[in-house]
Amino acid sequence: MPKISVFVMTFNNKDKIKDCLESVKWADEIVVMDSFSTDGTVEICRQYTDRIVQEKFAGFGALRNHAVAACAHDWILSIDSDERCTEELKDEVLSLLQRGPDCDAYLVPRKTYFLDIWVRHCGWYPDYRQPQFFNKHKMRYKEQLVHEGYELTGKLGHLKGHAIQYPFLNLEQFLNKMDRYSSLRAEEMFKDGKRFSVLNIVVNPLAMFFRMFIAKRGFLDGTVGLMLSLLYGYYYTMIKYVKLWEKTRHTIS
Repeated sequence: MPKISVFVMTFNNKDKIKDCLESVKWADEIVVMDSFSTDGTVEICRQYTDRIVQEKFAGFGALRNHAVAACAHDWILSIDSDERCTEELKDEVLSLLQRGPDCDAYLVPRKTYFLDIWVRHCGWYPDYRQPQFFNKHKMRYKEQLVHEGYELTGKLGHLKGHAIQYPFLNLEQFLNKMDRYSSLRAEEMFKDGKRFSVLNIVVNPLAMFFRMFIAKRGFLDGTVGLMLSLLYGYYYTMIKYVKLWEKTRHTIS
């Protein structure tokens, strides 16, 4: 049976990383890609692996490609530091490897929790991101700063086993992450030649709220659906365009 590498991306994740690594300690190899954590994250990681690679952050896409290059085995499972690999996902991956995968990359459904509530709507479930189980010779991440895409030369499949994500233990973590991501997204938009328009902070936040709360049926999640839709619309979306305005204000007549 082919061996499997798991890679985990970390930066100051001491509150979450232990549970993450516990969930993948069955793998043949664990590679930690760390962006020079200062909070004790690396010390926790050393309890699980000696394959710790440190790279300066230059965007999530580039960092993920560094992680893939550091993996010794052809088949890779990507688990973020705020995720957990469930037993059902582990069993499905090992079963695929034993009989021979019929695809080159697989999307994994995620159950994502806001604080301690599983969000079933708002576009958060099944919340497929990039393929999380894949052959490293068939897939590469696009080197974008944030919300990175991927390029696949081969067949894409879907797994049934879930990963579980706990991205925010409290509201402060949410606000801190959105502040970081909005800065990265504004930088990327600026580099791509996008420029600020007043409509960005009038229409786009409302459109994001409508998408999550109405189109993606966030109203079925009750109060948490309303809060998430408001936070992503009128905090994250608005702030990233305000930051784009900050970068482009000297070009506005």
